[in-house]
Amino acid sequence: MSKLEEQDISPGMVMLLATATGLIVASLYYAQTLVGPISASTGLSPEAAGLIVTLTQIGYCLGLLFIVPLGDLLENRRLIVTGLLFTSAMLVMAAFSSSAWMFLTAALGIGLGSVAAQIIVPFAAHLSKEATRGVTVGKVVSGLLLGIMLARPVASLVADAANWHVVFGGAAVIVLAVALVLRVKLPQRTPAATISYPTLLASLWHLFLKTPLLRRRAAYHAGLFGSFSLFWTVTPLMLAGPQFHLSQTGIAIFALVGMAGAVASPIAGRLADQGHTLTATAAALALGVVGFALPLLVPGSRNVALAVLVLASIVLDMGVAANLVLGQRAIFTLGAEVRSRLNGVYFALFFAGGALGSALGGWMFAAHGWHAALLTGMAFNAAALLYWVTEYAGHAAAQRKPA
Repeated sequence: MSKLEEQDISPGMVMLLATATGLIVASLYYAQTLVGPISASTGLSPEAAGLIVTLTQIGYCLGLLFIVPLGDLLENRRLIVTGLLFTSAMLVMAAFSSSAWMFLTAALGIGLGSVAAQIIVPFAAHLSKEATRGVTVGKVVSGLLLGIMLARPVASLVADAANWHVVFGGAAVIVLAVALVLRVKLPQRTPAATISYPTLLASLWHLFLKTPLLRRRAAYHAGLFGSFSLFWTVTPLMLAGPQFHLSQTGIAIFALVGMAGAVASPIAGRLADQGHTLTATAAALALGVVGFALPLLVPGSRNVALAVLVLASIVLDMGVAANLVLGQRAIFTLGAEVRSRLNGVYFALFFAGGALGSALGGWMFAAHGWHAALLTGMAFNAAALLYWVTEYAGHAAAQRKPA
């Protein structure tokens, strides 16, 4: 056992890591509620507006596959700080973008560098004792999810008060500050692995093929995260449209309420530590389905429809928050020496689902309308829930076998 894993993580370090991951991943989501203003300013068509979110997620997927695995090979603190310096530079590029190609290039780079957050999460697991690992990961992921959820209202409010360029300029300064703080506060962690980088990358495919738990957890969250990305790509467009006529400030308030869903993270971590992962996963996936069913099945006036949509956003965010922690808690039991690689593959697979959800949602909304987009989001979650049934059936069959 390494020295880092002999002692449990301190509450102050948990708070620092949770705050850092939240501020880092926020950079991925500022653009979600600003799709309209950014596309108008840079000349993107409505059908292509989803690329603003999709390319960020593609960059994140690439970083998860090619950068995060380095957490099992290189000194972690240096890797994290380097990634954040690159992210800050890409945010500056986004802030000064005046054309679609320039902004989309920056978006790809922001996604690539922001994977530093996914080196921090396994770092927190390394610093934790086994008995409290789920709770610790849950708290750090709560910070991550709060960053995602706060990014949307903050971006809308700042854009309303100034413009979207200021959002990305401010984000560049924040990420730079996080890099400097982590450089001072994080302990060094040099993995024991001595394999080469090509061997490290080749091992990702081996882990995927030989780890059924990884494939299953990634499939569950690809469904949920695909629907989540779809929801937050098309909902701001709907809220700004003729039915609701919300300003950027109104959209910010809507997104702010959705933050309530983050409370599910530590609860899910505690349930996982107590051995209730299977049941909790079903509940999380069911919440995803309900999140899309509510606005489809509950018609009403503008105010009623808006209230239902707020409730749907909370329910969906709860499902995503809970399932993310359940998945990470599960894969982090598979071995400390491959933890960064497992986390990288896990996130890359479900972010691919997110990229698909954003692109498909933007196209469905532009071509077929709001209800078609909602049905598409529900289909993502329904498919994941049907896949969960196969795990439940296998678990039940194993329990019926005589000892």
